[in-house]
Order: sequence, then structure tokens, then C-alpha cells
Amino acid sequence: MSIKRALISVSNKEGILPFAKQLQAEGVEIVSTGGTSRVLSEGGVDVLGISDVTGFPEILDGRVKTLHPYIHSGLLAMRDKDEHMTQLAEHHITPIDLVVVNLYPFKETVEKQDTSFEEAIENIDIGGPGMLRAAAKNHKHVTVITDPEDYDIILEQIKGGGDVPQETKERLAAKVYRHTASYDALVANYLTSRTGELYPETYTVTYEKKQDLRYGENPHQQAAFYREPIGPMSSIANAIQLHGKELSYNNINDAEAALSIVKEFGQPAAVAVKHMNPCGVGVGESVNEAYGKAYEADPVSIFGGIVAFNRELDEETARPLREIFLEIIIAPSFTQEALDILTEKKNLRLLTIALEEETPQERSKITTVHGGALVQEEDRKGFLDADIQVVTDRDPTEKEWQDLKLAWKVVKHVKSNAILLANDERTVGVGAGQMNRVGSAKIAIEQAGASARGSAMGSDAFFPMKDTVEVAGEAGVSAIIQPGGSIRDEESIEKANELGIAMVFTGMRHFKH
Repeated sequence: MSIKRALISVSNKEGILPFAKQLQAEGVEIVSTGGTSRVLSEGGVDVLGISDVTGFPEILDGRVKTLHPYIHSGLLAMRDKDEHMTQLAEHHITPIDLVVVNLYPFKETVEKQDTSFEEAIENIDIGGPGMLRAAAKNHKHVTVITDPEDYDIILEQIKGGGDVPQETKERLAAKVYRHTASYDALVANYLTSRTGELYPETYTVTYEKKQDLRYGENPHQQAAFYREPIGPMSSIANAIQLHGKELSYNNINDAEAALSIVKEFGQPAAVAVKHMNPCGVGVGESVNEAYGKAYEADPVSIFGGIVAFNRELDEETARPLREIFLEIIIAPSFTQEALDILTEKKNLRLLTIALEEETPQERSKITTVHGGALVQEEDRKGFLDADIQVVTDRDPTEKEWQDLKLAWKVVKHVKSNAILLANDERTVGVGAGQMNRVGSAKIAIEQAGASARGSAMGSDAFFPMKDTVEVAGEAGVSAIIQPGGSIRDEESIEKANELGIAMVFTGMRHFKH
């Protein structure tokens, strides 16, 4: 069965005129609405208005035009069912064989900063989704297009009176339901966010594919990268890649980890990450000074890692970066001189990311498990949000306070159990992901070596016993910051006083699993 009548109603008019002209050349009668009808008519396409089909005018400022039995009967009638075709004939209804519809630009509307609630509501499409869903349900008999990318495929298949293969119809129907589901999810989330309801009875999210990946964590795993349609600009999903080969699955995870840490700092900072854990973090008066400290923190682990900066990357910093193997460098921007130096390395990925969001907002983090998902608000609490208490006899010195703050900012991004040592505005030891806290402390101390002496220790959770304080004291750690809250806190405090260690409680845990 070839296509005899098409209904076209699109918000995105890209390519619609040449597509409609070719349909007309194939003998297809075209029905259209409102703005689409005007564009086609002015372009020389013969168009039958929707009111000519329904015998009813478009009313309520265009809110009601296609919501009519003459339209939906033409879409839903099963051509191989005599009873359906007889009813169409009795009511003088012509079947619609092709539907070309895309929806009101709701996403584009609410993305704008000055959009009013009333404007957002008016951009919720009603008739469009109804026609798409009807046509997609009846895809055995009706071809439905919602994406301009599919115009050429259909034109090729119907050339010379041909019909669209059932396989294509089914693929396009599935695409329609993905499209309408995503559209409805955006509307639902927009309205839900206005009500302040954090965890509704159903939790619907939608993502748009950014790219296929060569593979996932390992070569035998397939993978793709998706982004939120209305997501934060300050994210790896909205990064602009200036140079280098495509990002891998592991690159994206590591880049996200580096980005989340470097956002913690107001002063110039450099963050080196390996396998989603920081291996070196430094701050300074310039990005070059910060990078020098981050590199010195662990010159071994940085090899093959990712480095993120929170300031423009200059020529002075680019030169030492070029001398080692790195997977990715992230910065808000690069000077031309820095780009000239770093692009000499063909595979080095260079990413720019906007670190300042126009409207910071609370966001949810989703972690999937088999058969379900965990949803929680992001851990955005920092040093200023903590309930800081010095619990030992000795207060930290000014230098110790600086190291404690750095340790606290970074340890929240280390896999639990997490212990981190900081000394002179840089990390010097990281203990991550161990089954007990004292084990993480020993790893961090061993990595720090002589730099452990006079350092500050940060812990993502409380000390269940005094053993971590003991190993800290043996290594020469002079100050500790931890949440507190253990039933044996007093033992740790007494041991810290005995060893002359200043200890600070924050009242805030930062587990990261």
C-alpha cells in the first residue's frame, strides 16, 4: 500500500519544504496546520488545510485543531479490517498514511532564563503527541516521522510509488514513543520541580545520546554516553573538545571526578585524577604553581591520568604538561600559546568546561542497581557548611588550618574508607577504598613519606577507635579533621592530646561509595 495522504505539522521546519515538494511529486496529498501550512503554501506546495478535512475551525488560539475524529479515525483505522474501512467510508473519512509531526519546543522554552510559567505551559504540546502516538500505535498501516533526519530515508523508499517496509515503520514507531516519553518526562520534571516534591511516587528521567563509545569499562562491554536535555553547563556532558581522540567510558568517569574536585576551590587549583580518585591536588597563586604542587604530590600516579584546572591554562603551565603522558586536560579555557604546545601531542584530549553555572541548583544523583535505582541529592556541602569544633586542648595553627581545609575539600571525593594528607597547599598522601580506616591511613602515610611530618589528615568519616590517631602521631601528622560522632570519640581525643595533635570535628560525614 503506497502513501496517498500525509499530515504534516512541525515546529522544527528544517528540511520540511523540499520534503513536502518531493511527496507532492510522488502524488501524495498533503494536509497541514497553521504555521506549517503557510510555509508549505508559500513554498509552492498544494496544501489541504486541517479545517477543510474536519469541517471545524481551529479554535482556542490554536489549542484545538487536530483533536478531531476525522483526524484520529484516519490515523487509527486498520486497513486490513473491513469493519474499520466500512466505517471510514460511511463517515467520509480519508485514511492518513503518513504523519510528519514534531512537537512544540518545550525544552528550548524552559531553557531560557526569562521564561515565564505561563509561556512554559503554552509550549506543552497536546495534539502533536496525540497524533504521533496514534500513528505509531497503528504503524502496521501508517508511517510516522518525528525526526527530520528520517526524511530522505522515506523519500527513497516511496520513490516511484513504492511503500515503506514494515521494518522501517516499526523502527520509526519505536522512535516516536521514545520521543514522546522524553517530552513527557521533561514536562513532568519541570512541573514537579515547581512543587518542591523531591521523591515522587514515580521517578522519570530522560537523556539524549551524545555519542557512541568504542566500548565500556572493558573492550567486551558495549557503551554509549548520554546527557541531560536541560543539564548543567558545568559538566563533562557539556564539555567542548578542542583536540585529541574520542573520550572513552573510563575517560568520562575520570574527567567527572576531576571536575567535581576542582570546583571545590576558589583560588587557582590543579587536580590530577587516576581511576576516579585524586592522586594530586595543589593550590597556589597561579595555575602553574598549583600544577607544580599537584605533580609533586604523586609524580608516579599522575602518569596516564587526567588533570583539571579552574583557571585558563597558559603557556607556562602547558610546557611541563607536555612532558608527561596524560589522557585529558580540562580547563575553562586555553591561551593560544598553550594550545599550540599541547596540540603537538596528537592523542591528548583537551576539554573546555564552563565552571560557573548561571543558576546553581540542587541536583539529584542517580545510581542504578539491578532492578532499581537509588536517588539522592548531590553532596555539595563543604567546609563552610560544617559545624566546626576544635575538640583537643590545642587549636590548629594558621598553616594547619589551611591544610585541614584542603584535606576536607578533597577527601570527600575519595572512595571510602578515605584518608588524605595535605601539607603546604598540596595533597601528599591518599588512602582510598580500604575495608578499614586505619588501613587507608597507613597507605596515605606510606605514600606521603617524609611529607607526612607536619601534615594535616582528613577523614571522610569518624574514627571508630583511636588506632588511626596513633598511626598519624607516629608519622608526624600534626592536625586531624574528621566528622566525629563515634561512641569512642573520647579515646581518639585523649590520644590526640597525648600526641600533641590538634583535632577538629565537622559533624558532617562524606562517604563516597
